[in-house]
Formats: sequence, C-alpha cells, structure tokens
Amino acid sequence: MDTEAVFGAERPVVGMVHLPALPGAPGYDDAGGREAVHAAARRDTRRLDAGGVDALMIENFGDAPFYPDSVPRHVVAELTALVGTVRAATDRPVGVNVLRNDGPGAVAVAAATGAAFVRVNVHVGARVADQGLVEGRAHETMRLRDRLDADVCVLADVDVKHSTPLGSGGSAVDRLGEATERGLADGVIVTGAGTGQAADLGTVRQAAAVRDDAGLDTPVFVGSGVTAETVGETLAVADGVVVGSALKMAGDASNPVSVERVERLVAAADGVR
Repeated sequence: MDTEAVFGAERPVVGMVHLPALPGAPGYDDAGGREAVHAAARRDTRRLDAGGVDALMIENFGDAPFYPDSVPRHVVAELTALVGTVRAATDRPVGVNVLRNDGPGAVAVAAATGAAFVRVNVHVGARVADQGLVEGRAHETMRLRDRLDADVCVLADVDVKHSTPLGSGGSAVDRLGEATERGLADGVIVTGAGTGQAADLGTVRQAAAVRDDAGLDTPVFVGSGVTAETVGETLAVADGVVVGSALKMAGDASNPVSVERVERLVAAADGVR
C-alpha cells in the first residue's frame, strides 16, 4: 500500500471521530436527535482538520453495547449519512470502522461515500470479547470489495484491544502474516490491551521485520495509546498512527477534540517524519 496516496502522508497521523450513540442505541440522545450527532461529527472533524492530522477515521464509538458482527441496516444507513457529513467538512482522506466487527458493512459505507479506507477489528481468526465470540470474516469483506469495485484499503487489527485470542496458537506477529497473506488486508494495526493503552513497540518492530522479510508492502500502524510524548518513538518503528484519546479534551475518548492537543501531537510527529 502506498500510504501517501491513501492517507496523504508517508507516515500518517489518523485522527479519530468518535461518534455519540446513534439512533437505536441505548445512549442515543432523543432530545438532540440526529442533528446533534451530525453536529458533533462536524465539530470534531473541523478541529482535527485545523490541528493538522493527515486523515480521519469515523466510528460508532457511542453505540455500546456493540453488535458482535453484522450491524442492522439502520446503523449502516446512519453511518453512511455521517461519513458524508465528515467528508463535506474536510478535504482530507476519511476512513470508517463499524464496531464491533462489521467489515462488510464498513466496506459498503466506504464504497457509497467515497471513503478511502476501513478498519476491521477481527479480520481473520477469532477473539473473545465482551460481545462474546467475535470471528473474522475476511472472505466476506474482501469479496464484497471486489463485487463493489471499491477503491478502499482494508486495515486489520492483529491483536485488537478489549479482547483475547481464542486458543493458544500463534503470536501477534504470526497473526500479521495471516491477516495479510491469507486475509489479504492492505495494512495492519497493532494496539495495546484497551482504549488509550500503549502498544508494545517491540511487537511493532517484530511485525515490521516479518513484513520486510516476506517482501510485503504492508504498512504497520499503531492504533492505541499514542500521545504527543510518544508519537516520535512510535513513528520511528511504525508506518503510521491512529490516535483518539490523546486528541480529546483531558485525554478522554468520550470528550470533544481539542485543537491544541491535535496541534501538539502533529508537531511532535512532524519532528520525526
């Protein structure tokens, strides 16, 4: 994958647009309605844009408890409209993640809206999470992308946060190979154990080494726990970062984006790339 072509930078900083609960979710704000959700998406998009991120990714962060795999049609419809809102508020590349693990849904939204990339939390294998057993559906996600003739890159987590692998075989590095060579993912994401928790940079180095030894053109992103203080050392070994919590007021993922925090992290990233 050519990261500069997809994300607008060789080692991109991707900022998260964490959506409030959507219609139908327990936390949905009936008083504010859909306009409040779209207003929050526009606000965070404009702040991320003003702070200088290279790309943005939108996800239904507020929809807990999450569906383990396919989300209902109304969620796909709401996300399609919201990605349109985000794309209208920025010229930067936009991606989508449909929580908890609807890769085909994400590809459908991206294809309909012109989004550049999607994130799939469990692309291959199986994980045990609070949603129960979450299984990879690479066969559906990649076939749908082909059927839709969608120019959409697929980023796959190799050890997604808030879950544990089913069974004892293989390491995160092994799962990188499975995600890319067998699951045909275009890039991979390494995370810590939970939201805001740092990834193990040793694992990132190993993953990059395996990628290089195999002659693959697969970027390795870090997808949690990156801060203004750590983004430099992270980008020294990773091909990009996906940042949410550190860009929010008080470092809380559920808060609005802080332009000052975005600027500080982007400046730190620019110092090493």
